[in-house]
Amino acid sequence: MRDISRRGMIGLGAGAAAAMGLAACGTDQQDGHGGGGGSRSGKPGPSGKPSASAHPARLIGDGSTSFTGKQPNQPAKPVPLEPGQTPPQFVVFSWDGAGEVGTGLFSRFLRLAREHEAHMTFFLSGLYLLPESKKRKYLPPNNPRGASDIGYLADDHVKSTLGLVRQAWLDGHEIGTHFNGHFCSGHGTVGNWTPAQWRSEIDQAKSFVKEWRTNTGWTDLPPLPFDYEKELVGARTPCLLGQDNLLPTAKELGWRYDASSPGGRQVWPQKRHGLWDLPLQAIPFPGRSFEVLSMDYNMLANQSINSTKAPAHNYPAWRQQAGEAYVAGFRRAYESNRAPFFIGNHFEHWNGGIYMDAVEYAFKHIAREKEKGEDVRLVSFRQYVDWMDVQKPEVLAKLRTLDVGQRPAGGWKTFLGDTGKGTGTSSGTGTGTGTATSKGSGNAA
Repeated sequence: MRDISRRGMIGLGAGAAAAMGLAACGTDQQDGHGGGGGSRSGKPGPSGKPSASAHPARLIGDGSTSFTGKQPNQPAKPVPLEPGQTPPQFVVFSWDGAGEVGTGLFSRFLRLAREHEAHMTFFLSGLYLLPESKKRKYLPPNNPRGASDIGYLADDHVKSTLGLVRQAWLDGHEIGTHFNGHFCSGHGTVGNWTPAQWRSEIDQAKSFVKEWRTNTGWTDLPPLPFDYEKELVGARTPCLLGQDNLLPTAKELGWRYDASSPGGRQVWPQKRHGLWDLPLQAIPFPGRSFEVLSMDYNMLANQSINSTKAPAHNYPAWRQQAGEAYVAGFRRAYESNRAPFFIGNHFEHWNGGIYMDAVEYAFKHIAREKEKGEDVRLVSFRQYVDWMDVQKPEVLAKLRTLDVGQRPAGGWKTFLGDTGKGTGTSSGTGTGTGTATSKGSGNAA
């Protein structure tokens, strides 16, 4: 399998999938909360509590968004680790683009999360709430007015996306941003943008969410139930490019994390420019001598060399390989240093949908560990940094001394029993030490 250049890989969002004909995979099944965005008020969300807020909506701006009180279905307030306590195993499933294009994938994974009392992060592309008829409202840096490398959604799909984003927030999930036009190559690539240009892109992404009523004229649809200025605290850049110039702007905006680093290792994260740096991670790739980035596109790039419609006879083996890669990444962290595990995906139907099946397989495997009573937490990025922000700095510093696949020397009780003493470690779990070269491990967002 050839090495896929980190700078040569271009990830695809829902709009790109639609442009490739992947939107014709089936009808849009909205699980009772379709294009109208109606709330499942009174029905239980992931925590078993009603998913609708008890507060009446207070409209913001043109009424596209609203303040409805504290977000429902949130985990308990995080607390610091006690001396000698084993850290929880955090797992974050995240989605780039987060648009519904008629495949039913958005609602499929909302159902899955609800069934297992889990939360995720949805990085919404602002253009997915802007009708194509209004595309000239978008002024992308270093690109023509209205340009977009992921296209625009059909009006019906914009309506479906509105309803599903609304429901996702009520179910307790996080709504981040994947920005807008997804430019990954040429002069206009996001990799060349200045901090000021990132600020323009962010302001526009927020405006498309906060002003969808003005831009669509759909005043009969309910508002989104959150204040996006307060909700938006993190992002993932297109193709994992441009983070260095994004971070100063993100810090000025008060964001709390960024998930754009490519090729990260399964270790405890640090901050950059005051934000938590939460990268996609290199994980074992079953049957191969190298590791792969924890994202669907990178699985594809190393299986079918970027083809989204490879010969179908490959699908069963590739589906199993992708699913087991995610499981191997989880096991390696869970059985050793308990570093958080970050997984990124798109709502896509590449190679017959095998990567969505692989994600569901891994999700259910991890959820079963949680449901057995193990301290495994399926959370959003925002919920994860909530936990990190209350931990003692000396505890986090000690956790960072653990390398990929390394268990704490003497066990957790000894290792974290006195954070003022040594930082020795012992070797890993047999599932890999993270030293293999990672192929195809970047630019897939």
